[in-house]
Amino acid sequence: MEQQGQKPRRIVGIFILLGVLLFMGAVSYFVGRPLIRFLDRPGQFRTWVDSHGIWGRLAFVGANALQVVVALIPGEPFEVGAGYAFGFLEGTLLCMIAIVLGSAVIYLLMKLVGVRFALLFFTQEQLDSVRFLQDDEKVSIVTFLLLFIPGTPKDLLSYGAGLTKISFWRWLLIVSIARIPSVATSTLGGAHLGEQNYWASALIFGATALISLAGLLLYRRYTKNKKSF
Repeated sequence: MEQQGQKPRRIVGIFILLGVLLFMGAVSYFVGRPLIRFLDRPGQFRTWVDSHGIWGRLAFVGANALQVVVALIPGEPFEVGAGYAFGFLEGTLLCMIAIVLGSAVIYLLMKLVGVRFALLFFTQEQLDSVRFLQDDEKVSIVTFLLLFIPGTPKDLLSYGAGLTKISFWRWLLIVSIARIPSVATSTLGGAHLGEQNYWASALIFGATALISLAGLLLYRRYTKNKKSF
């Protein structure tokens, strides 16, 4: 009887989340499409945002949140563009709002739909590579550290976290703190580009690339050790 009662709630939840995704998609298409088109042209991107005021910012958050859910879309251009157009502080804040919103949608969809939703963006082998999260007693700490370290596959980890015992609010707390360093470095580099401080921007992006490479190597070593046990 309890399972029968859960099924209608699950269906309602799925429709609500699909509605949220459709809304974000509509905002991205009708308002944010020019914004996305200008991401590789920072000067025009800033002009477009300034001319649209609060709507430009809402469009950016909606498009960026949708990017978080649709893992095939790279997030780096959004973060660099945000730093260029909004400056370091506001750009970081807007990116973090989008990431938290997108991460919330991912978590809920994974709980409601399960692995089938993740298979839209990842292979079964990729999902199996983060299966260790489900069995780790310190899953919250491990997930936080893996999201905090630059270079780790954060999209894949976000989907994997939805299959763990991490609670919804704890997950959002983890994301809202652990994702700050990687976002802040990108927006800071973008902000320096906006100020035409190219040397500082190149230094930031170069250092970030090296740290990310080190983080990726550490992540691969960690997951390899996990598989050996």
